[in-house]
Amino acid sequence: MTEVDCNKYLKLSGLEPLIVTPETNFVNVGERTNVTGSRKFLRLIKEEKYDEALDIARAQVEGGAQIIDVNMDEGMLDGVYAMTKFLNLIAAEPDIARVPVMIDSSKWEIIEAGLKVIQGKGVVNSISLKEGEETFIHHAKLIKRYGAAVIVMAFDENGQADTYERRIEICKRSYDILVEKVDFPAEDIIFDPNIFPVATGMEEHKLNALDFFRATKWIRENLPYAHVSGGVSNVSFSFRGNDKVREAMHSAFLYHAIQHGMTMGIVNPEMLEVYDEIDPILLEHVEDVLLNRREDATERLLDLAESFKGDVKSNEKAIAGSSEANRRKQWRNGSVQERLTHSLVKGIDEFIEIDIEEARLLASKPIEVIEINLMAGMNVVGDLFGSGKMFLPQVVKSARVMKKAVAYLLPYIEASKDDATSSSAGKVLMATVKGDVHDIGKNIVSVVLACNNFEIIDLGVMVPPEKIIETAVKENVDIIGLSGLITPSLDEMVYLAKEMDKLNIKIPVMIGGATTSRAHTAVKIAPEYKETVVHVNDASRAVTVATNLLQPDTKTNYAKGLREEYDTLREGYLNRSREKNFLSIEEARKNKFKIDWNANQPVKPNFVGTKTVEVALSELVDFIDWTPFFQSWELYGKFPAILTDEVVGEQATSLFADAQKMLEQIIDEKWFEAKGVLGIFPANTVNDDDIEVVCQTELVEVKQTINFLTLRQQSQKTVGAPNIALADFIAPKEIGKQDYIGCFCVSTGFGVDEKALEFEKQLDDYNSILVKALGDRLAEAFAEYLHLKVRKEIWGYASDEILSNDELIKEQYKGIRPAPGYPACPDHLEKPTIWKLLNVEQEIGVKLTESMAMWPAASVSGYYFANPQSKYFGLGKIKKDQLEDYAKRRNISIEKAEKWLSPNLAD
Repeated sequence: MTEVDCNKYLKLSGLEPLIVTPETNFVNVGERTNVTGSRKFLRLIKEEKYDEALDIARAQVEGGAQIIDVNMDEGMLDGVYAMTKFLNLIAAEPDIARVPVMIDSSKWEIIEAGLKVIQGKGVVNSISLKEGEETFIHHAKLIKRYGAAVIVMAFDENGQADTYERRIEICKRSYDILVEKVDFPAEDIIFDPNIFPVATGMEEHKLNALDFFRATKWIRENLPYAHVSGGVSNVSFSFRGNDKVREAMHSAFLYHAIQHGMTMGIVNPEMLEVYDEIDPILLEHVEDVLLNRREDATERLLDLAESFKGDVKSNEKAIAGSSEANRRKQWRNGSVQERLTHSLVKGIDEFIEIDIEEARLLASKPIEVIEINLMAGMNVVGDLFGSGKMFLPQVVKSARVMKKAVAYLLPYIEASKDDATSSSAGKVLMATVKGDVHDIGKNIVSVVLACNNFEIIDLGVMVPPEKIIETAVKENVDIIGLSGLITPSLDEMVYLAKEMDKLNIKIPVMIGGATTSRAHTAVKIAPEYKETVVHVNDASRAVTVATNLLQPDTKTNYAKGLREEYDTLREGYLNRSREKNFLSIEEARKNKFKIDWNANQPVKPNFVGTKTVEVALSELVDFIDWTPFFQSWELYGKFPAILTDEVVGEQATSLFADAQKMLEQIIDEKWFEAKGVLGIFPANTVNDDDIEVVCQTELVEVKQTINFLTLRQQSQKTVGAPNIALADFIAPKEIGKQDYIGCFCVSTGFGVDEKALEFEKQLDDYNSILVKALGDRLAEAFAEYLHLKVRKEIWGYASDEILSNDELIKEQYKGIRPAPGYPACPDHLEKPTIWKLLNVEQEIGVKLTESMAMWPAASVSGYYFANPQSKYFGLGKIKKDQLEDYAKRRNISIEKAEKWLSPNLAD
């Protein structure tokens, strides 16, 4: 190595030098002292808790960061003040100041403030040709004068480089300007060729990682002494919330990037897996995506990623907080566009009419306020949501502000008699299908689409197919979105697809809802309709799917790809082995779950018969399981840990606060009614799988019997494992021991729809969805409350039970309360038997739709089993012989039986 070569090394310093030589494998830049990357750091800076903020910097250095990235870019911060103060404080901490600092900002005044006080030789992140050569040269000369190195973004007057060719073109031009016109030391130039997300489902993103690797190699080979850096976490944005996959992606990306010449990178060391310790199958799938080795690489990784969900680390646990008064004082001083954008992003409607009026007076036509100002703000919302920086509850709040703004403008638009209408990304019809009453998920998808400039026609719930078709044709919609929660909804979707095909309708269909799946869509729905049918499994994907379906440059290839994908999936499903791994129903019954009834004496209930139950809503609050509440908003994590989750903790905390506030109103103002009815009856198992229930009417003292029908697992079990049916938990009639069974229906839904409608009339989707979600949680809480009363008092088989709410949620009690339509008993046709036994509709007003959905939607029904050995299980797939046996027992046709049990059929 010559002396000249040594002089061309990148030399940085804090109190100690950092010299980047060819032997330096990789320089790790710590990312946690960045207000845009760490909520905890942001909160501490906002609250001016700089001593605690220094602890984060110290932890970064102790954790192996060789440079610390300091960023103070946040709308509510005085970035110049914060950067200056924090860097001055770092200078007084030798254990932190020993490493160089990267001054990270998109605002030159903040960068220069940092350059004025930085100790040693640091790095500026970043400058680019975005504002033209003159500004680029001016900033580069100042950085050189201050004695810092510089990161140059692959960005020019035409935008960010998003291809290999654009990356090398911009980097070459930037290098030549710096070296030849500024005389900037080549070894002090660090290029960031843009790390973009992969596995987004968009065709144009398939080469994002590979193009970065190729550009890195080109830079290192063609731009002497220059280095390459990047923000590594960007590559895994598609898998936010799934830390296991993200860690693997970061490590694999770094492995290949370093091989191609990447010198340094901004990365959280806690979000890295050791490359050689990555699960081999996961690594293969990740590298297939990064290196674009397979056409179906994205889909395969998305499928595999599901198996790693829940394997999540908890890193920083904090809730961002700040002074509302200071925030308001600062943002209200911005331009009208800045204020409108801020209101939309933050979901603040307090000033929206004032700002909209100001924008209207500045516009030549009222419609322009929507097309220009509001859509600019909603584009920011869409970008933030798409990049994982906003979450569903925030997006729904944004939609509320948007609706109020549009409502204010409408009279002016009509008065102007201007035929111009706001441009739309497309018109989407949304409907929950016939017989189904659940719409929270549908409403959330509608809001997300609306936030991305799609026009929504929402037909509500229990919509018959003829109305969907009629409206779709009349309104000339671009997409039809179908939602369903219960099993019969699947058949409604199949029927609708057939009818649309007969009528030669050519509108793509999006399928969503709890019981829907990619497999069912491919196997059952897509073959019945010549046009595109696509399953959308969560709201965050709806925009991408809808855009791909409608954009001229994507829709043909997207539809073709979907058709091929679903054809392959269907073929594989239909050709799978159908016989192996299943027992006949006779064999399964011989392998039933066996209880020693000599040692198990059924507990005689304290009460036999039926009774209605009334309870104050305040009694139910302690029984609420909050985890599913957050899941309904696509915020994933267990309560209460979710409140301090690094990714969603801030939003979960805000949502929880809103829920608590509304819950208090619900209780104090008696928004809902809680009604319940239960019954406990003598019962015994007959004919292996039926439960004979003895009941007695009020009018005649004649005992009658009615049967609950249960279904039995048929899959081949490991040695010693039984094939279970719910009937196994009730004493067989032939042994002569009297057993008992209970059933119930509870509802907190009376008043929910009315309140939701009030909010909708106020253009408040957020609170409309929130009130429905709380109605559902209270209904589940009522079921938990009543089950406790049954165990300890009404039946009394566990009178000494003492369990916490957490233990109740974990089902650590004796006995079970399975529900028709759920894994242990997926047969919805059992509900009418419960309704008959308890006289549900007359007693508490809860009705069943033709598809056996309960109305009001915030209702729960099920059974009570008291045996201490009873347990929850999943039925799984069943064979045709059990389907035929079931149809015979229920006295219905095979076709009708198949309709109700189709998701569970193995044949």
